[in-house]
Amino acid sequence: MSSSAPISSTEKKIGEKNDLLADWDGPDDPENPKNFATWRKWVIVITVSSSSLCVTCTSALYSSIYNQITVQFHISELVATVGLSLFIFGMGVGPMFVAPISEFYGRRPIYFVSLALFTIWLIPCAAADNFGTMLAGRMLGGLSSAAFQSVAGGTIGDLFTRETLQLPMMVYTATPFAGPVLGPLIGGFINSFTSWRWSFYVIIIWSSSLWLVTIIFMKETYAPVLLRKKALRRHAASAECDTGAGADAAVLQPQAVSMQQALLRSMYRPFLLLFLEPMCLCLCVYTAIIIGTLYLFFGAFPLVFSNLYGFNLWQIGLTFLGQLIGTFLGVALDPLWRWNLKRLVRTKSSDEKEVFLPEFRLPLAILGAPLITVGLFWFGWSSTASVHWIMPIIGSVFFGCGVFLVFQGVITFLVDAYPLYAASALAANAFLRSSFAAAFPLFGIQSNV
Repeated sequence: MSSSAPISSTEKKIGEKNDLLADWDGPDDPENPKNFATWRKWVIVITVSSSSLCVTCTSALYSSIYNQITVQFHISELVATVGLSLFIFGMGVGPMFVAPISEFYGRRPIYFVSLALFTIWLIPCAAADNFGTMLAGRMLGGLSSAAFQSVAGGTIGDLFTRETLQLPMMVYTATPFAGPVLGPLIGGFINSFTSWRWSFYVIIIWSSSLWLVTIIFMKETYAPVLLRKKALRRHAASAECDTGAGADAAVLQPQAVSMQQALLRSMYRPFLLLFLEPMCLCLCVYTAIIIGTLYLFFGAFPLVFSNLYGFNLWQIGLTFLGQLIGTFLGVALDPLWRWNLKRLVRTKSSDEKEVFLPEFRLPLAILGAPLITVGLFWFGWSSTASVHWIMPIIGSVFFGCGVFLVFQGVITFLVDAYPLYAASALAANAFLRSSFAAAFPLFGIQSNV
């Protein structure tokens, strides 16, 4: 794969020497994740995407319980918003550590631990008798959900070639936007007819079911881990022919040292990607501002549709369907982008060599950026009592479609630009966007007063 020179040089700086003693047994090796059966690949995609949807839904569902917890815990709405911000910030901090570790130990065990801890920390939220318990549960729950903000994208990159990556990545990248939209929708109905605690009970049931599905269907997909295991099997087989113990020690001792060095380097690799790659930094900052704006809608929608149009809680939840429709429209454009990708490859390639650049993924973001601007202006100018309530919702459709296209273009670019360290690149992106998303709702309430 051809890539730009700065990306290539940076990846060499932050990478670690590949000392694997095994390789795939040809291009059709069944152990290679890219050769998994199509049905198995899509089961894994749906599993990680559903888990990501559950996590992001949990982040926004909390906004629908403000009215109840402010009364029960005797706090202001601004203080209640801290629970939303802490969860989102945890979602951003966690990947900086979890994602690089997954690149050494593999994706599969990270999913097990992450989803189990996420479910456990929902319990104190559901049973909280004071707001401090709620905040602790939200923060730890956000940290525990880290795998699905960065590792999942790397998993999809492990399974598919660059020619087939577009559609599965679109399915996954729809979840960070579909989840926050479904959260207020689900929470609006639950909290209109029963206690706010049932909002967490529903998520506990959902995440527990996903944990069981993950145990049954998830397979390891990270090639270096699989090749390392393959090398160890070969060493074990060859050791049977050696009566001395020295051979085993010679093999295992360097591996233990490299593990310690790899973990140390992998902890700061996402930060190096941000500081050494200007393009990575710019794209991550741009998506961070967009996601922060998305979370501003959790304060803006109740203000507009309750104060101006007299909507109740579950009706306000339904207004988020505009963004969900926009996301689905973005997914529906997949055939167009696949055609454009093939066109760009043909343009740059010759009969002797096929050229593929990560930048070929960015036309999605180029179209999505003006759609975001159109959606924001439409929503802002039409949010008056003299204009029908459907007009702001139509504006949110443009916004939702634009946000999805930008996010899709940036994420697939990062996966293609850093194939071996995709999880670290996505962790850097998750850290910045979650930091912005955590801060925006706090000042959004004050600016909307």
